[in-house]
Formats: sequence, structure tokens, C-alpha cells
Amino acid sequence: MMQESPLTVRPARLADVASLVELRLSNAQAHLVLDAAIYRVPQRDAVVRHFTAMLTDEAGQDGVLVAEARDGQVVGMVEVLRHSDPPEHQILRPEPSAQVHTVVLSDARGLGVGSALLAAAERWASGRGITYLSAGIHHRNVDAVRFYSRHGYTDAGLSLGKRVD
Repeated sequence: MMQESPLTVRPARLADVASLVELRLSNAQAHLVLDAAIYRVPQRDAVVRHFTAMLTDEAGQDGVLVAEARDGQVVGMVEVLRHSDPPEHQILRPEPSAQVHTVVLSDARGLGVGSALLAAAERWASGRGITYLSAGIHHRNVDAVRFYSRHGYTDAGLSLGKRVD
């Protein structure tokens, strides 16, 4: 007899906006610890507007999936945000690509939630012709680097920057 899965990954719905907002805000708090000079906690109403717009966009260019525990609680999410193709005058080849952002409640980590979300995001992207996913990870976020590395994400280059105040 097969055991019922304690987790369902599904497309987010408008009814999930409150949970998505809490996930985003708790993730922001965690990132402040990594580097308060570059991260912030966004205004709640801005996050509500963002997810409401995503979930009512009929074009569905971007996606958000949630992991729901058996009791109905949303314990994680993944956003798939499509990149624009480079303009014709640039040297980069166009490739349908997107960035993934995975967030799991702290008490649900280590239970396979992130892995289930990432696998679902990859299926979602592939089904829409996206052939390359990236995850922008802060170098101090060793848990996230380890997580994505375990799932086949590799160092895709170096991003250099300079503040010009």
C-alpha cells in the first residue's frame, strides 16, 4: 500500500497571497542577516500587489508554485521569473531562461519541501519552453548554495560591481 504524500506542490492561487507575503517577508528578514547593505524588508502592501498581479496575469509569463502540507498550510513557494531575451544588438545568444527563487518556512526545512518545489519549477519552466534556470544566491548564503548545487545548479560566472557614489 502506498503512503499518502504529506506534501502537495501546486500553482499558487489568489487565496494564497497572504501566505506568499509571509514567506517573502520572513525570507527578507533572513537576508538582512546576510548583508543589510543590500537587502531590505519590503513594504507588505507592495508584496501583496506583486503576488496579486502575478496570480491574475492571464499571460502567465512568470509562475509561482506553493508547497502545501497535508493540513493545508503553505510551507514553501518558488517563483519562476522569465528573463527577457537580449536585444538584437548585443552579442549574447537568446535563450529562453528564467530565475528561480525558492523559500521554505524554517520549520519545514530538511523535509524535502525545497526539492519538491524546485523539481516542480523545472517542470513548469520546461513546459513553457524555458531551457535555462538560474538562482541568484548571495555568496554568504551557504545553505542555499549547497541546496541548489545538490540539484545540479553550477557556478555560471562572476558578477562584478562597483558603487559609484
